[in-house]
Amino acid sequence: MRLLGQTSLWMFPIYGSACLLGPLFKMLKGLPSYIRGSIYSLCIFAGEYLTGTFLHTHRLCPWNYERARWHIRKVVRLDYFPNWFLAGLLFEKLLSDKTS
Repeated sequence: MRLLGQTSLWMFPIYGSACLLGPLFKMLKGLPSYIRGSIYSLCIFAGEYLTGTFLHTHRLCPWNYERARWHIRKVVRLDYFPNWFLAGLLFEKLLSDKTS
């Protein structure tokens, strides 16, 4: 279990852009969690698609999902929806406690 991986310096600003969800947390505050989580997932998919497409165009994209069954243009995996749903709610919890 060597757990080897590969990443790119491009991932720092991409992951850092999660802070842009902060204002969205406040706007969605009164909605049920299944709606909030779905919106967060869609926002993460949009960010992943835009950055992935840009990086892929310039041959800099560190991820390639072409082997996945539910990919969109090799840069988004629709089967990651539950992961992004939970990640969005986790970000909401962590960041909302700090900004409230």
